[in-house]
Amino acid sequence: MGFNCGIVGLPNVGKSTIFNALTSGGANVANYPFCTIDQNVGVVAVPDQRLDRLAELYVPEAVIPTTMEFVDIAGLVKGASAGEGLGNKFLSHIREVDAIVHVVRCFEDPDVVHIYGLVDPQRDIDIIETELALADIETINKRMQRAEKQMKSGDKGAGHEKEFLSRIMDMLSKGKPLRTMDFSGEDQKVLEELHLLTTKPVLYVANVTEEEMIEGNQYVRQIEDIAAKEGAKVITICGKIEDELSSMSLEEHKAFLAEMGLSEPGLFKLIRSGYGLLNLITFFTAGEREVRAWTVSKGTKAPQAAGKIHSDIERGFIRAEVMSFSDLDSLGSSPAVKEKGLLRLEGKDYVIQEGDVIYFRFHV
Repeated sequence: MGFNCGIVGLPNVGKSTIFNALTSGGANVANYPFCTIDQNVGVVAVPDQRLDRLAELYVPEAVIPTTMEFVDIAGLVKGASAGEGLGNKFLSHIREVDAIVHVVRCFEDPDVVHIYGLVDPQRDIDIIETELALADIETINKRMQRAEKQMKSGDKGAGHEKEFLSRIMDMLSKGKPLRTMDFSGEDQKVLEELHLLTTKPVLYVANVTEEEMIEGNQYVRQIEDIAAKEGAKVITICGKIEDELSSMSLEEHKAFLAEMGLSEPGLFKLIRSGYGLLNLITFFTAGEREVRAWTVSKGTKAPQAAGKIHSDIERGFIRAEVMSFSDLDSLGSSPAVKEKGLLRLEGKDYVIQEGDVIYFRFHV
């Protein structure tokens, strides 16, 4: 798998409720597998109706979905970058994830006191963004000190690095998260080495009441405005609904969703959105023994995709026999796809496309 999202948020915003619902019921209600690695980490299946359709066509012995890992990160408070609360633990855990799912409270509830008083999404987002930026500034300062030493010893590349570090320090000081900027070449290489927190892509999750699940509220619209400015996405979830769904049987689950006017659990949207946030795509392998979904990054070439299955297949790659899911779905079988001339033979330079159904030829 190797791809994960960290679920973050202030205390009492519903972060852990959503994580618990996600890990206890988000996969099981749809007969997808789920496993818990430890109390803070869960692996859930990415819901995909195409996998179900392929299972109908091939009737395999096993059906295996692709998965995402979610990490429930300790709640953040002001001063986390200076070690307040569980600050150091919080920040170190964020550094390890590929993307951030930021849960923001968008509901009023006198029984659940907001840590900073009134509900205010802008303030809450600013607190977390500020702490991430302050932690990044500390990291950059340490790197700048190293660059200055290298400059004194005659390292010609250190001067450019220091100039770049000063530039991104200025961006952070002005409240601009680095994920909103474009970098390339040596600058991108330096960023990857630094593992900065504000470079990670963010998905905002607006946690609302049951009544506001469909139409949202003024708080959700505030988050949508914030997200639009930085090119981020927002999904709306009701933590209470998801918590109830996680304890229901499949029949109760369907009836409850219909009663609420919802087509699917909000957690399914969260899982798929997290998958999309990381710029990932799905391809499939299918046969009588197994139908399986696989995760690769956009732009992955055929041999490297084959390597996801087994390193021997990548080393001995000959060609990929490729069908599109849409062709297989409409025609109803792989022989029918071949008969129509829609089976493609692709070589080492082929870039995997979303929904490809592939059989890899290789030599041992």
